[in-house]
Amino acid sequence: MSTGRGQELDGTHRIVVRPERGRLVGRSDPTPNGTLELDLVADGLLVTGNRTERTAPDGYYRGAVYHGILQLVLDPTGRSMTGRWLGPDRNFEIDSGRWVLQRAR
Repeated sequence: MSTGRGQELDGTHRIVVRPERGRLVGRSDPTPNGTLELDLVADGLLVTGNRTERTAPDGYYRGAVYHGILQLVLDPTGRSMTGRWLGPDRNFEIDSGRWVLQRAR
């Protein structure tokens, strides 16, 4: 939910997630909307961790950096993870929303 815009918005990033020292880490390719970084830990089908979103300097959010947490459930086939994010919004209130990571085809 974008509290600044008063509506639910979808964002898409292409991100490569790879194992690194017992964690799953990823960084998106830069886009006109910004970049996304993930630092996750898997425990069976439960995946928990942190996210950092850097918005575009010339975009609506003017280069703001948002930090938050994620908790996802891994699809048993390994093709997707679905869950929720939680973190502060631009008004310094805690917000949350649906989050989906899907394997690219």
